Amino acid sequence: MSMEFLMASGIGFVTACGIYLLLRGRTFPVVLGLSLIGYAVNVFIFLMGRLWTDALPILVDEGPVADPLPQALVLTAIVIGFATTGFVIELALRSRHESGSDHVDGHEPGHAPGYVSPASSSADGPGGRA
Repeated sequence: MSMEFLMASGIGFVTACGIYLLLRGRTFPVVLGLSLIGYAVNVFIFLMGRLWTDALPILVDEGPVADPLPQALVLTAIVIGFATTGFVIELALRSRHESGSDHVDGHEPGHAPGYVSPASSSADGPGGRA
């Protein structure tokens, strides 16, 4: 079994898990699915730059030189992905607070779309403060 096949299979498996989690009905698995797909894309970009052995990181002589661009792209993508994940988690928490449900469509299955769960209802009205 070649290393290319192993890495392609690993990226495919992580992507498939991410898509499966994206299709779930609750917000937390959706956030995890987005994170997994981001990780799969980062590994894909990193592998497209090849892994060099005995290559200099800076051009000084003749010979193979490692390409720093995929590493810079992945590092930037990690930072942006972390910020985006934090933002999506905040949106999910706000949606949970407003709708009283953590389903992505905003209502519990088997209930009418305007249903507010008893745990989230209070004297102030649906959604918290009036």
